Amino acid sequence: METVSNRMLGILSLYDLQTGFYPKALFGLSDSDAHKRLDTAANHVAWLAGSLVQQRFDLAHFLKVEKKSSIGEFFQKNQGIKDGVTYPSLDVYQKDWEVITPVLREALIKASDEQLNSILDFPEMKMSFPVWDMVTFSIYREANCIGQIALWRRLLGYPAMSYM
Repeated sequence: METVSNRMLGILSLYDLQTGFYPKALFGLSDSDAHKRLDTAANHVAWLAGSLVQQRFDLAHFLKVEKKSSIGEFFQKNQGIKDGVTYPSLDVYQKDWEVITPVLREALIKASDEQLNSILDFPEMKMSFPVWDMVTFSIYREANCIGQIALWRRLLGYPAMSYM
């Protein structure tokens, strides 16, 4: 694989792995089970899965790709989970995942060091950092959230996530 920035090589390997793990983590889960929190304050599968999709759309935006998810209102401005909210179905998330994944992958391949070094400003949070930091954090967070969904599968009585 050839990328504009050498920094993206490892990132793209993880991106490709997680692209395939996402549907495997969700496979067979019902939408009603995806909303269960099992008397905990933990984020449920419906929120985790949706936040991952929105994160890919947001990352694409930071790389100058203008695509909008169909679920943004639930996750705009990094909103946390809301009690009593019915989140979109896992099928809706999967469709958005399939829309953004190839577009974002292409943007990651084409990202230059100049683009990766550019600064993102978030004045409402009094934060700023390079796009590269957002890319690396996003890749880390994808793995983390997919792992949480895999754990939820077991807690909800589903078979373990298949890696094949």
